[in-house]
Amino acid sequence: MAATLLFMLVVGALRAEAQTLKAVEERGTLNCGVGQGLLGFSSQDDKSNWTGFDVDVCRALAAAIFGNPAKVTFVPLDASTRFAALQSNKIDVLSRNSTWTMSRETSLGLMFAAVAYYDGQGFLLRREAGIDTALQLGGKTVCTQTGTTSELNLADYFRANGMPLQVLALGTAEESRKAYDDRKCDVLTSDVSQLYAERLKLAAPDSHIILPEVISKEPLGPAVRQGDDQWLNLVKWTLYSLINAEELGLKSTTIDDALKSPNPDIRRLVGNEGEFGQQLGLEKDWATRAIRATGNYGEIYERNVGTQSPLSIPRGLNALWTQGGILYAPPVR
Repeated sequence: MAATLLFMLVVGALRAEAQTLKAVEERGTLNCGVGQGLLGFSSQDDKSNWTGFDVDVCRALAAAIFGNPAKVTFVPLDASTRFAALQSNKIDVLSRNSTWTMSRETSLGLMFAAVAYYDGQGFLLRREAGIDTALQLGGKTVCTQTGTTSELNLADYFRANGMPLQVLALGTAEESRKAYDDRKCDVLTSDVSQLYAERLKLAAPDSHIILPEVISKEPLGPAVRQGDDQWLNLVKWTLYSLINAEELGLKSTTIDDALKSPNPDIRRLVGNEGEFGQQLGLEKDWATRAIRATGNYGEIYERNVGTQSPLSIPRGLNALWTQGGILYAPPVR
C-alpha cells in the first residue's frame, strides 16, 4: 500500500510539472524545430514532405504521444534562431544538428535530452589539392558557418598546431557551401555528417574528399527547455526506446510479434509489464507506437544516412556498444 501511494504521489508531481506535454496534447500536434535543408537529417522534397534522421526523431515522439507520427509540425530553423525558438515556446523540442555543450545548458536555459548522433568536425577540400591530412592546411582559407561550434573548434585546432588560419565565416550552411564551390575558400569545415551531405550538392561531388581527421566531439541530440522534467524524460526515453529496440532486435516490421515475447526486457519495453508509459504521462504502449512508426535506431540510421541512403555514412561510433560503437541506452526497468 505504501509503495502504491508513493507511486501515485510521484506520478501526480510529474503531471503537475508536465506543462509541455499538456500544451502539446491540447494543441493536437508536436511543434518540432529542425534544420532548413540538410540532406539525410532534415530536408523537404518537391511535395514539401519532410524526411531525415532528425525528422524521424520528431515522428517517433509524435507516435509515442498521439499514436500517430503525422501529428507533428516541422519548423525549419537556422543556426542563429534555433535556440531562441525553443526558449520562446515557438517549438516544443529542437531536433536539429545541434551540439550538446555545457554553455548551451548553463547559459541558455536548455537541456539536451540524450545523444542521438555522435559526430565530430572535419574538413572537405578538392581532391586536386593533393592534401591528405589536416596538418597540411596551414595558410588555407577555410569556409565555416557563424553561430556554430565549428568556429571555435577551427580556431583551437589551428592554434594548437601552430598553423596560420584564414577564415571566411558565413551566415548559413548554404552560403558556406556556395562560397566553397565558387572557390572563395580552399576548405569547407563542419560536422562530418554535414560534410557528407554538402558534398552531394557540389557541382562535381567525386572531385572532393573528406580528410580522416576529426578535430572535435560533437554529440548531437534533441534539446528542450529547462524546468519541465517530465517532458525531458519523455523525449529522452523515447529516443532510448529506439536504441534499446535495435539492441533487442525489434523492428517496425516485427514489433507486433514482439508483443508475444516472453523476454522480460522486451515485455517492459513494449508495455506488457510495468507502468513505464504511465510514469511518462503516456499510454503503456508508447514505445511500441514509436518503433512501429519509425523503426528502431538502426532502421532510422540506415534509411536516412547509412547504407540505404545516398550519404552512405559508416555507423562508426553510432554502432551499438555490442557491435564496436559507443551507442548505449539505459534499460527500461
